[in-house]
Amino acid sequence: MNAIDQALDWLGQPNRWSWTDPAGIPYRTLEHLGFSALSLVIAAALAVPPALVLAHHRRGAFLAGSAVNIGRAIPSFGLIILFWYLASRWEFDTSFWPLLFALVALALPPLFTNTYAGVVSVEPEAVDAARGIGHTEGQVMLRIELPLALPVVLAGARVAFLQLVATVAIGAIVNDGGGLGRFIVDGFAQGAGGYGEILAGGLAVIVLALACEGVFALLERFAVPRGLALSRRAGLSTRPV
Repeated sequence: MNAIDQALDWLGQPNRWSWTDPAGIPYRTLEHLGFSALSLVIAAALAVPPALVLAHHRRGAFLAGSAVNIGRAIPSFGLIILFWYLASRWEFDTSFWPLLFALVALALPPLFTNTYAGVVSVEPEAVDAARGIGHTEGQVMLRIELPLALPVVLAGARVAFLQLVATVAIGAIVNDGGGLGRFIVDGFAQGAGGYGEILAGGLAVIVLALACEGVFALLERFAVPRGLALSRRAGLSTRPV
């Protein structure tokens, strides 16, 4: 039986479509999304406020540029293994914390850099007008700069989340859950008999990533006023270089 036939046979098993059975694709999909979303929220809480403040005061340009380079250079798997080693040495739960720490670390650079780039690119006239009508610096940041930078911030969140979705699958090596990546790891453990499960798990991760890409595209379209989004795209690329 070839891998495609094995995958079809595997997908045809009734428990593969259960929302409550850990062997089910829906169950693992929710687990996968939960881990990714939790990591994104934590990373956003850590990255967006300092990036907003630094960009408002036009400080930290070197830090923002370095964050991009660091984010591109760090290997996801190496980071997971590093945190797994540290967690095991400090006697933390190695089935949860290593993957969470690695995911948060991977999501920080695009969120920080895109927030910084978006705020810096806000037209000075808009900021001066807000100050002219009595807005405090905090109000300028939250009511003017952050909303105008929203398309770029959302683009950073989009890049970060897709990277998280891909990395959670790798994290199944050290995580008892691992989302959809659990199927890939379990399939490899079976040798030749698990090729179908590997193929099905890989396809499930791809479909999930494409679905998340589509959701973020819709979110950006409906969360940002059309005129603002078009003007921002014309004046600034949504992905920093």
